Amino acid sequence: MTFHVELETMDLLCLDYRKILEQVAMKILDMEQCPYEVEVNLILTGNNEIRELNQTYRFIDKETDVLSFPMIEFQKPSDFSNLEKGVGCFHPESGELLLGDIVLSLPKVAEQSEKFGHGILREFSFLIAHSMLHLLGYDHMRQEDADLMEKKQNLILDELQIFR
Repeated sequence: MTFHVELETMDLLCLDYRKILEQVAMKILDMEQCPYEVEVNLILTGNNEIRELNQTYRFIDKETDVLSFPMIEFQKPSDFSNLEKGVGCFHPESGELLLGDIVLSLPKVAEQSEKFGHGILREFSFLIAHSMLHLLGYDHMRQEDADLMEKKQNLILDELQIFR
């Protein structure tokens, strides 16, 4: 497994970003029965930068907490059955499944942890879990899909004993 972490902000938090990314991602990949080694990129940024990305890619001119940029268009969430037929799904040298990029605003993590009354570890981990599910093809456009994502996110964080 390859997890890249890139810092693009000076608004740092007292967290081991890579360790948390690896723990949460591995737990989700196990839960979703991913049969491959994967590559995931995490870009930690500020509010201005994520606002620009949100405007460019989603046409929403406001800050957000996290954006997911999946490399794979799953027919169904976590359906790994036909990926080997797809072009560009795997890194040509490592053979790892290229899941995509997570862009996370560290100032939003701090702001939302205070707003929701839980620690920064919980908020950071929640956003990683949320984004990993997006990279695996989940969305929350319909209420039933949102409920499923929420259930999976809470299950993962509970199993990792990262509580509110």
